[in-house]
Amino acid sequence: MKLVTFSYQGLSRVGAVVDNAVVDSLGQTDIPETMLEFLAAGQSALQALQQLIDSQQQRIALSDVKLMAPISRPGKFLGVGLNYADHIAETALEKPEYPTFFTKQSTCVIAQGEAIHVPKVSEKLDYEVELAFVIGKRCRHVSLENAHKVIAGYTLVNDVSVRDWQFRTPTWTLGKSFDTHGPMGPWIVTADAINDPHNLNLKTWIDDELRQSSNTQHMIFNCYEMIAYLTQAMTLEPGDVVATGTPSGVGVKMKPRGYMKAGQTVKIEIEHIGSLINPVIDEPDGFVLPL
Repeated sequence: MKLVTFSYQGLSRVGAVVDNAVVDSLGQTDIPETMLEFLAAGQSALQALQQLIDSQQQRIALSDVKLMAPISRPGKFLGVGLNYADHIAETALEKPEYPTFFTKQSTCVIAQGEAIHVPKVSEKLDYEVELAFVIGKRCRHVSLENAHKVIAGYTLVNDVSVRDWQFRTPTWTLGKSFDTHGPMGPWIVTADAINDPHNLNLKTWIDDELRQSSNTQHMIFNCYEMIAYLTQAMTLEPGDVVATGTPSGVGVKMKPRGYMKAGQTVKIEIEHIGSLINPVIDEPDGFVLPL
């Protein structure tokens, strides 16, 4: 199932994409309106949405709706650095002994088609195609064997990074959290629809130029290992999003540097999930008014 948050005629709600249509949950009291509430409701909400799909009613053409980020403000938005062997090789850094987690602030999240801003304070704007998993159950101390049971589904994240700001501090947080630098979507594919999350091709294009091409089998720490490790320290909750790292081909390691520029379009794609496309523009004046 492809779960979406969408807007139609001024109202946003949860639905599902089937072929070229969105199954509309409007008026269905057993289907929560927000994705966070939907995921927290668990199997009852999924079953209600599946029944609505099976009824073949309440459908809107996909072209008539605006797809929003599936989770616009995740409670936790985590990333992991240096998680592909080829990416480690191009950075000339050491293979980490443990997963290297960092935080992306949730205000960076944008949707399919929304613009990534080249910030006023830097031109070192980079892309990173990443598989992200979405937590579906509140959990702590999850064993490796049970980790798959707490994943609601998978989505795409472009872990947009401002490289000079990223490396000003060892936490990377500022350089990973600029406004508009968390494209996510276009939907969440439920875990039951992905046979093996650790064997998915993933790619990045800048305009028509292929920049990244790899497979999730090359992860150093897989999704289940990340969950087992994270939940030793913290509770994960429905709607938390964890981006799982990027392969080689990032702009900062190209010669000359391949940073994104205003006027370009970045497309990331992951097999069996879909593609996420965002234009790149200069940060507009007054995007957020200064005090």
